[in-house]
Amino acid sequence: MTHATHRDSRISFSDISLGARFLCKLPTFLRRPLSREEANAIQRRRLERLEVDFLALVKQTIYEDPASPYRQLLNLVGCEYGDLERLVSQGGVEGALRTLFLRGVYLTVDEFKGRRPVVRGRATIAVDPSHLRNPWSAFHVPVRSSGSRGPGNEFSIDLAFVREHAANMNLVLNACGGLDWLHGIWGLPGGAAVLQLLRYSAAGCPPTRWFSQVDPATPTLHPRYRWSGQALHWGGVVAGVRLPRPLFVPIEDPLPIAHWMAEVLRSGHTPHLHTFASSVVRLCQAALGAGVDLQGARFTIGGEPVTEARLNAVRRVGAEALLQYASIESGGTIGSGCLAPEAPDDVHLFDDLHALIQPNQDGEIPGLPASALFISSLRPTAPFILLNVSMGDQAVMTRRACGCPLERLGWATHLHTIRSYEKLTSAGMTLLDTDAIRVLEEVLPARFGGAPIDYQLLEDEADDGQPRLRLLVDPAVGPLDPTRVADAFLTAIGTGTGRERLRELLWRDAGLLRVERLAPRTTASGKILHLHLERTSQARQVSRALSPDHPRL
Repeated sequence: MTHATHRDSRISFSDISLGARFLCKLPTFLRRPLSREEANAIQRRRLERLEVDFLALVKQTIYEDPASPYRQLLNLVGCEYGDLERLVSQGGVEGALRTLFLRGVYLTVDEFKGRRPVVRGRATIAVDPSHLRNPWSAFHVPVRSSGSRGPGNEFSIDLAFVREHAANMNLVLNACGGLDWLHGIWGLPGGAAVLQLLRYSAAGCPPTRWFSQVDPATPTLHPRYRWSGQALHWGGVVAGVRLPRPLFVPIEDPLPIAHWMAEVLRSGHTPHLHTFASSVVRLCQAALGAGVDLQGARFTIGGEPVTEARLNAVRRVGAEALLQYASIESGGTIGSGCLAPEAPDDVHLFDDLHALIQPNQDGEIPGLPASALFISSLRPTAPFILLNVSMGDQAVMTRRACGCPLERLGWATHLHTIRSYEKLTSAGMTLLDTDAIRVLEEVLPARFGGAPIDYQLLEDEADDGQPRLRLLVDPAVGPLDPTRVADAFLTAIGTGTGRERLRELLWRDAGLLRVERLAPRTTASGKILHLHLERTSQARQVSRALSPDHPRL
């Protein structure tokens, strides 16, 4: 173990302080689960006060903070608070946000994450992601977003915001008849899994099982992955709420989960598992192969593109899947699956929690897809203040009357064909363009020879819905051992003891990466995209979906 890794593995004073604060608040949080009536009242009140709450949030966190990057952008376009009030009065929150975007008030993914400064005209603004954190949000649940050439962005989520999301989870589960299901979670150890357990608990249906795809006790992982699960369990004991400890079930051997679900079905109850889309495919295939009956089981899937092939894998075992579209920087779920969908990944936008616009459809900003999504915060407990921020996703965005229970709750905006345009997500783990480029252009050529353009990473999907990562190496590089190349790539993207290490372990265990001796693919203009997401086929899907037959916002 290197000195840096050893240093990263130690529990700091801030870790201890945050853990103590979390444990102090946890029992009270767990003792107050939401009823259906409370959840309905919370959601209605948010929709009724949407404009008022948005203006109050912007005034407190942006206009009253001269150091805010958003304040500096607003100053550049001469938008004072009274001007924003007038824009909201005239066109609502979304109309005001579109006007601000067209005047340059927005952040791209690179700008939001501090990978490059904001340049608007002759003005340049340096952005430190820590300055975008919400000063009014409490620090309770530590989480980390994807990093670029570094450890990632560490932040914490307020338990009050977890409760905000739990209200919508309660409403969605009630619409599906799922409040009485027996819930389980299968994911990665750490803050994201803890948040899921807390949301279900606050929604009034604490999970009975917690499965982890990576062993939290792995020596090369930070100790927080091990003790966070124990802390959550003991916090539940104090509160009188039984919360499960994480049980290691590797992604390549999901049968223990299939047997648990089958046992629940035999007992006359409905098992419900919340996990990544590709993980469900593996589980269903394993159940079919072993003759495990999952007829009537339920899944909630997300974290990756949801396609018809992946849904078909679920249907083959007689189960059903509900979708979820989420972002860690937004604090959680952005939308939940439509119960009368027009596309495999059709979701209702939770526009009581977030404002979402698609303002670049006429191509005013070069380099951004016409269907790029920009998100803004609406709640005072959100972890980040987001004002027209791109999360690197694009989608088809429509308003339609689907007639499902979620529309009757007031969620009328739909998203589908949701894809990333600057990162890939495989088995629920994200790899940013810049992280891939560093390895493909620097690490691999230095070790195995060749030029930076001789290596390319492709993401695609097998016919059965399983994700695949293909590392193309130009035959001109000369003889090499594919196993050593794959090992070098995974090691390079797994530096550290946190989320990057989790990504390496998961992709190794799942056997996702395959080295192929092929020339890298080029675009129509002759460019080589080092991180190739089969964007051509995705663009065709989005283009077809954006035909005049589909009304756009």
